[in-house]
Amino acid sequence: MQRKPLMMILLALSIWPLTGCVPALIAGTGAGVAVATDPRTSATYLDDSEIDMHASGRITANYPANKVHVNVNSYDRNVLLTGQVPDDATKAQITAMVQAMPDVNKVYNQLEIGAPTDFSSRSKDVYISAKVNARFIDAGTVPMANVDVITEHGVVYLMGIVTQAQGDEAARVARLTSGVKQVITLFEYH
Repeated sequence: MQRKPLMMILLALSIWPLTGCVPALIAGTGAGVAVATDPRTSATYLDDSEIDMHASGRITANYPANKVHVNVNSYDRNVLLTGQVPDDATKAQITAMVQAMPDVNKVYNQLEIGAPTDFSSRSKDVYISAKVNARFIDAGTVPMANVDVITEHGVVYLMGIVTQAQGDEAARVARLTSGVKQVITLFEYH
């Protein structure tokens, strides 16, 4: 197994707090490559980015950060909500708010009832996602542009547009990654 992809991801993550320029350059370059190889149309890719941004903004504007921690991830206009909210009523309100947004097809609500996670827990989740992505690169059998990896409390969510075989392989690789408690697939199959 090659360690170079994992080391590159870890280096990028370690540089992130030090400067805003390097991650912006990496993200900008990565976004260009992602759009070029992504199975979604460029319009859908942009819709997903807009859904992420607007839904996150609405949640932040309506709910205090010390009570609510919600991650919004959209892929092919299907939205995954992860994080923590104080009660079932807030969970339902956030789901309804996101579902009512233009262009949203479906909402996967995986919000937990509880206090928001701390920085340490969120950092571990970022690290797990990076390890899963690095393992996809090492395996060479999972088209990374087709799969988004989202981790919350050690649970890995896989979203994307894949064949059944690609989805099965992505789930297998993710399941075998250290630190992963569970894998939930939210794939669209073609």
